[in-house]
Amino acid sequence: MAPNIAKGVIVRRPGVVHFAERWALDKRSVKQVQAFSNKYGKGPLLFKTPFKPMALVLDPDDANRVMEETPEPFATAETAKQSALSHFEPDMALISHGKARKERRRLNDDVLQSGCPMHRFSAHFTQVAEEEVDALLKTVYHHNHQLDWPLFFDAWNRIVRRVVLGDAARDDYPLTQELIQLRKAANWGFMRPKRKRLRQKFHDRLAHYVEQAEPNSLAAKLSGYAPQGQAKPLDQMPQWLFAFEPAGMATFRALALICAHPAQAERAQAEANQKSQPQSDNPVLKACVLEALRLWPTTPLILRETTERTCWSQGEMPTNTTLLIHAPYFHRDDRQLEMANRFAPDIWLDPEQFKHWPLLPFSGGPGICPGRHIVLLVTSAVLAALIKNHRFSLDPPDRLKEDEPMPALLSNFHLCFRVKHVDSITTQEDSAL
Repeated sequence: MAPNIAKGVIVRRPGVVHFAERWALDKRSVKQVQAFSNKYGKGPLLFKTPFKPMALVLDPDDANRVMEETPEPFATAETAKQSALSHFEPDMALISHGKARKERRRLNDDVLQSGCPMHRFSAHFTQVAEEEVDALLKTVYHHNHQLDWPLFFDAWNRIVRRVVLGDAARDDYPLTQELIQLRKAANWGFMRPKRKRLRQKFHDRLAHYVEQAEPNSLAAKLSGYAPQGQAKPLDQMPQWLFAFEPAGMATFRALALICAHPAQAERAQAEANQKSQPQSDNPVLKACVLEALRLWPTTPLILRETTERTCWSQGEMPTNTTLLIHAPYFHRDDRQLEMANRFAPDIWLDPEQFKHWPLLPFSGGPGICPGRHIVLLVTSAVLAALIKNHRFSLDPPDRLKEDEPMPALLSNFHLCFRVKHVDSITTQEDSAL
């Protein structure tokens, strides 16, 4: 757990992420969990910790059980998670119980249309992605044809603000900075006092955009809900903004994977250039994003908390036990998965192939991320807009190597790409001929 906490649970710390990548700390954690599995068997492995019991899930069937039996008896509102997220979203469905969770989850499912692969506003969200990527590429050409994380992240946040809050929020950098400051405090959980004034200021800013109810935004969809009962519509929005940042990290890493694998790059390029296909439906690019999330989960520790005593093959587990599902262990278990450490996007094009194995890019079961379809829509639309008529290469080129196992961690903060327009490449090749 130590590397994951040090890297920053709510806001990543670039220096620590770089250190963890360099010293392969995530690989060591996977090996450690494998060693537990070899020594203790199926588990779960119960640890005697000072404040409350914790159990590490070691068996894939147990992991699936925990996902499917959420929220009772395995609640998403785990104590440590509550202490962190309550800094900026204290009434979010993810850290709620009982009737309040039910009403808030229902609202999230409705606004984000979690049961529908294509959101009602998909065409608009795709258009937003294309417009902002076009503006980003123009900026890249003025930066020596190099794309790094700060440039990408600025463009990504503009997309997120337009999707969630509307076009009027495009340049509302202070809103993003306020959320980042609240999340930095959340990294420390109960050890850091809550910044109530800043949270209220951020809350009021969100309320302003919901009152405007700009068409084709999630804020407009939310504006139809009256603040009655325990649903608390406005208090669900911080999670939507927050969850998009890991999606940006996955997009940047997916671009690196595509660059490092020429055959997959050709498939992705063909999909991006296919005019007969709706631009918002990009199965290959979505599979690349899902692979980036499998290889480098943005939520490496999935937490649940038992609400009652539960029975397992090896005995009973007490109430209020924190269950730890270490996603990299299941995603990279080379004892069981032939593709554990390589880029294999095709596994996501045939979901039945691994339906019984806990691949958990968006968690799973009733607690699955309600915004997963929007995330995949926006991330794949951004990738399509980037590689359409452009060729990207990693800088330096050996940052990832196709013929080597994928590293245990890839720091998005330290990725850089060289960008060329396809027309200029063709002209250069013709001249050479």
